[in-house]
Amino acid sequence: MSSLIHIASREIGTREIPGPQHNQKIVNYAKEAGFSYVNDDETPWCSFFMNWVAKKAKVESSDLGNARSWLNVGIPVVNPEPGDVVIFWRESPESYKGHVGVFMGYSQDHTRIYTLGGNQNNQVGETAYASSQLLGFRRLRPLKNKKISTKVLRRGDTGIEVVELQDALKLCGCQPGTSDGIFGPKTEAALKIFQSTVGVAINGVFNKATQKEMIKQLSKI
Repeated sequence: MSSLIHIASREIGTREIPGPQHNQKIVNYAKEAGFSYVNDDETPWCSFFMNWVAKKAKVESSDLGNARSWLNVGIPVVNPEPGDVVIFWRESPESYKGHVGVFMGYSQDHTRIYTLGGNQNNQVGETAYASSQLLGFRRLRPLKNKKISTKVLRRGDTGIEVVELQDALKLCGCQPGTSDGIFGPKTEAALKIFQSTVGVAINGVFNKATQKEMIKQLSKI
């Protein structure tokens, strides 16, 4: 979700302090995420940071310090979008070691995955990781039932209400493309797919009947 990107981006540049001193901001990522035992900036902290970001965004978190714990959180996705969570293996696929961050995109040849996260070159930043080390992508769900607009929306509309609709469609398994706040052909097509699965008129308009059914579906997630 885009909120993960916004929250993590504000922390870019926060880095470890070499030597016996520790960056208190990194220590606080861990403590505020629930890892009270952490008192240094040297314990591998990518999952601490990801938990901190998720809690700030009020979405699901793993509540564990190991990166691979994120494979058990959220909805698995095969066509990720910026703002989804990405998990990699380290050393070997069978190892317990890994890395987790926020997916930003693929390189043009798809051999690298651009990732925004903590403990990347000892700091918060964006780094490209080998696609061959990918374990999976996850889409995090809100802690509470997601709010969606009661406004009737249709192709051509723009704004935060459209972003909320696009995010909700993704959670329902429909793919409107990037949550850009623009109700274009992809959003309309995804909405029609949703309408076809819940038995309302397939017109591509986010009307009252469609809103009612979407609220039902989101309550089950």
